[in-house]
Amino acid sequence: MFDSELASLSELIRARLTALGALPPERIEWAPVPFSGTWGFGTAVCFQAAAAEARAGKAVRVPERAALLAAEVAAQLQAPDGFTAVQADKAYLNALIDPGVFARVVVEAALDQGPDFGRGASKDERVMVEYAQPNTHHSFHIGHARNALLGESLARLVEYAGFPTIRASYPGDIGLGVITCMWAYQRFHAGEEPEGVHARGQWMLRIYAEATALLTPREGETPEETARREAYDAERREMYRRWDAGDPEVRELWRRTRQWSLDELVDILALLSIPIDVFFYESEADEPAKAMVQELIDRGLAEDERPAGPVIVRIDDKLGIQKEKYRTAVVLRSDGTTLYLTKDLALAKQKFEQFHVDRSIYVVDVRQSLHFQQAFKILELMGFPQASKCYHLAYGFVSLPEGAMSARKGNVVLFMDVVQEAERRVLEVIAEKNPDLPASQRAMVARQVGLGALTYALLSVDNTKDIVFDLDSALSFDGQTAPYIQNAHVRANSILRKGVRLPPASEIGYPLERLEIELIDWISRFPTAVQQAALEYKPLHMASYAYELARAFHGFYHAVPVLQAAEPMRAVRLRLVAAARQTLANALRLLDIAAPEVM
Repeated sequence: MFDSELASLSELIRARLTALGALPPERIEWAPVPFSGTWGFGTAVCFQAAAAEARAGKAVRVPERAALLAAEVAAQLQAPDGFTAVQADKAYLNALIDPGVFARVVVEAALDQGPDFGRGASKDERVMVEYAQPNTHHSFHIGHARNALLGESLARLVEYAGFPTIRASYPGDIGLGVITCMWAYQRFHAGEEPEGVHARGQWMLRIYAEATALLTPREGETPEETARREAYDAERREMYRRWDAGDPEVRELWRRTRQWSLDELVDILALLSIPIDVFFYESEADEPAKAMVQELIDRGLAEDERPAGPVIVRIDDKLGIQKEKYRTAVVLRSDGTTLYLTKDLALAKQKFEQFHVDRSIYVVDVRQSLHFQQAFKILELMGFPQASKCYHLAYGFVSLPEGAMSARKGNVVLFMDVVQEAERRVLEVIAEKNPDLPASQRAMVARQVGLGALTYALLSVDNTKDIVFDLDSALSFDGQTAPYIQNAHVRANSILRKGVRLPPASEIGYPLERLEIELIDWISRFPTAVQQAALEYKPLHMASYAYELARAFHGFYHAVPVLQAAEPMRAVRLRLVAAARQTLANALRLLDIAAPEVM
């Protein structure tokens, strides 16, 4: 909105600054100015030009020079169509817009563009977001949900901001944890698997916890117990050796049990409307990883200390850093086996060469921060230009009010259990507050609100912070929650349904009330919020924006008459409500949250 007008105005400002002997920047940035009787956009270009003069050696006092430039530029500029004035405010230039013009442009943009309102212009860089990648042979829990929802929201944001986007998943389908579950299944539970995708996945988690208990040393264990535990461990490691050697029986057992986990994952991704474009698997990365290590050795980037030691990359030395920062990375063990780091290097190369990715985002928990710092620097040493645009979106842990979760101990909160409990509670609220809602709609609304509450609770906390998950708080219809935002959409829909049909656009021929202004202002900020959240890789920004928009609408809903208002206010306000509903729906969609019609 107003992009073409501001672009033309930017060229005029640059020309005028140049004529005054100043040094304008190549690009002039505009930001909305706080509402104080009129709307507008402001720029600090005169301050930037004055600072550039000072850096060039001119004897100027930057604040005074910037204010003088702003005054001289403003005095000689004519406001573009739809704008009321271009004014200097100390070192700033403000282009002001008539409230009626601004309101109409914002409302009509939201209604004309509909689901595309706020969508950014197409960009050249291709982005891959890697997420939704739990280890197999476990069950999907609430911590996995934070990863999946954070990644999906980010993928939606960068795609909506204009970047071609590829969604990728990299499940950990091999490792000692996977073998542990396979061993216990074959040793104690073969043929006992229950029916049902989720029942089977949850059963495998219990087997894993049981196996871990059997294999973990206990204080005061008897010699017989120690011998049994060590024998179990030897059996487990022998199974791993057989898998690595390609033993047909072990590989078949692995494929069958792995598929149980993947079936559960695919079902949950469908439930969450997460459309993964490409699946990579850790088990497929081993040979390419070994080839990558050989390339590092051949190019003199890695040191091969085998058989006495591993293959290592002295990252700090190669970068010429004196103080330890990235340390020394082991890329191959002395026995020739690969590590997570080795496989991530090979996978990154595949992303760059096969999928032509320009930006690669990894949604992985905060414990892997050094791992990714090392991976990105090794890629840089190898000459991959994309290395500078690899980004680790780290996130904190999800715990319960009673303490941390642990898959090994079996005390995790399973995702499907949370979803079912959330739906049950929403159904109780519907029965109390909207008993006339048809039974045919109740299940759908309960799913929309229950999943929305869970999703927003995981996205509305900064990704760098840990979360203590509390379902009671998440399901609240008051405060910063999904039900509060969804209810704003429902209220807007109710007004429009009662209004029968949307009136045509018209001039705003009356002074706007404060709550109308606030609502219009928040709608106008949506395109900027999309870009900010996408470029900063912060779904939290969109979660916060959606809440502020809903808060503005609830305030408007309670205090400003719409259907009872006289014309032309009734028509203008109905269109404003429709624009708010559309913007709420767009914001919720970017958070992977449904926008219910009724609640």
